[in-house]
Amino acid sequence: MAKPLYRLQRFLRRAQLFLLFLGVAYIMAGSVLLLQRASLVVTQRGATSPPLPSLPSLPSPPRALELGVPPVRVGGYGGRSSRIMARGQGYQPGSPLDDRTGARWLMSRNLEIRHLRRRWFHSLMTEKDMSQVERSTPRRNAPHKGSYMGCFLDNSKERALRGSVSNDFRKMTSTMCQDTCSASGYQFAGLEYGSECYCGNHITSLRVRDEECNLDCKGEKGSPCGGVGRLSVFKVEDLLPGQRRYRNVRYRGCFKEPENSTSTSLVHVLQPNLTSQSCIETCMNKEFPLAMLRSPDCFCGYTTPDFTLHEPAEEEHCSRINTTEASLPSTLQHFYQVYQTPVQDSRCTERKFLPEKSSSLVALSSFPGAGNTWVRHLIELATGYYTGSYYFDGTLYNRGFKGEKDYWKSGRTICVKTHESGRREIEKYDSVILLIRSPYRSLMAEFNRKCAGHLGYASDQHWKTKEWPEFVSSYASWWASHVLDWLRFGQRVLVVHFEELQTALVPRLRSIASFLNATVTEDRLLCAESNQDGHFKRSGARRPTFDPFTPDMRGLIDGLIRAVDQALLDSNHTGLPLEYLPR
Repeated sequence: MAKPLYRLQRFLRRAQLFLLFLGVAYIMAGSVLLLQRASLVVTQRGATSPPLPSLPSLPSPPRALELGVPPVRVGGYGGRSSRIMARGQGYQPGSPLDDRTGARWLMSRNLEIRHLRRRWFHSLMTEKDMSQVERSTPRRNAPHKGSYMGCFLDNSKERALRGSVSNDFRKMTSTMCQDTCSASGYQFAGLEYGSECYCGNHITSLRVRDEECNLDCKGEKGSPCGGVGRLSVFKVEDLLPGQRRYRNVRYRGCFKEPENSTSTSLVHVLQPNLTSQSCIETCMNKEFPLAMLRSPDCFCGYTTPDFTLHEPAEEEHCSRINTTEASLPSTLQHFYQVYQTPVQDSRCTERKFLPEKSSSLVALSSFPGAGNTWVRHLIELATGYYTGSYYFDGTLYNRGFKGEKDYWKSGRTICVKTHESGRREIEKYDSVILLIRSPYRSLMAEFNRKCAGHLGYASDQHWKTKEWPEFVSSYASWWASHVLDWLRFGQRVLVVHFEELQTALVPRLRSIASFLNATVTEDRLLCAESNQDGHFKRSGARRPTFDPFTPDMRGLIDGLIRAVDQALLDSNHTGLPLEYLPR
């Protein structure tokens, strides 16, 4: 008995020594690996940066892991997409599909898309790439010439400055706020909570002690940026009228005077030497978004249900509008030349979370690059409630989308942004607003964002790299499968076409609000239309100097368009707009 016990004790001693040796070896190996990584980072930081920032490598296209689809080759423009197009004619939204063909048709790939979202969608740019994009944007670092007016009371019901509102929860400075207000035609700029910027031409609240504005600007330490319910107010640089330069002043057209002109023209100014510039300046000083000219009268006001600006008159009715009253025919005395001033329509700027938790979870789903952020902006303007997101995009949160930081299932937001698809992901929602945009536009918009951020543009060099054809090959079929998955598995679907929103904004917003069970007024819808661009839109429509789509790419995308169009018709929805491709 003693002999076996002795052998057991000897074995245990050897085992302890062996485990100790393995632990030491593991620690040493980890230390060596960390030293190698540190030396690699130092080498990369010291290296000369190339003229064109390298793009993150594209992941493999999503596969139908849930339904067991075998791997598909990525390199060509056929493969998965051709099978989607082949099945397009026989799609039935309610019919069961066998594993062999149904999987290839619907391309359900919820698990891999989730990993893809984490890897690619919100980690597209390294810190080095982002800094290069930011350096490419001209900035004004010189101190602004405006003067500090003091600290004033402010609350959501009685704003001290009642003009436009903008946010930047990361980079707000007093100079940035003053430049924004100056370019929009305002005389005063106010900052609150260190990140919120308010503009106006009149201060309507009481001044308090300067010590109560005790918060620094998020992007400028030591500069006063208001406090809790306190506004740090600056008077922007005072320029002569002829030296002022404004953005977004545009001519809306010639319109007939409404029958009830009192509600539309809230201010009437008689100017003997009236010009369009002087009328616009008058209406901006009085904080109105519309300037209506009919010599010698200048009217300021808003769009109303009686004056929607949706039905312009012939321009010849306003061709002699700047003549004197004596020579102006009576038939032309009922038409206005209408200008949109830079002043923001303030009737729909206040937003909040839902007062009670919603029991219904509504998705705002789209393929990346389809305009999801723009539609969220419109929904928030029209309903007055924040929208949420399945992800967290710090850039969007910093620019005022406060629902971005809220848990997506909290029930406090009116709808939730998502780019996911696949049955398991779709069945998490009770209903969906399915936003569809032309794949040509969507792919280019997402590639621009991938290369240069939310407001930037990819350069011609980017379009000529191998990343672009790989991007199209990988994600064109995803555009189709995203729509098809939601059509099949979505419980309650409202299809919204991006192009229809652009041409008929108010009717489409009205249908979206009805789908969300939100009560909106006609004035609020018109206000949303007036402020539709917001602060998160790429300036202009810059495109590459050449056509980035090759014939093979167009053949692939056109086939997917036909397949999706047929699926929409089979599901009793409106087909794709005619401009997607020639019919």
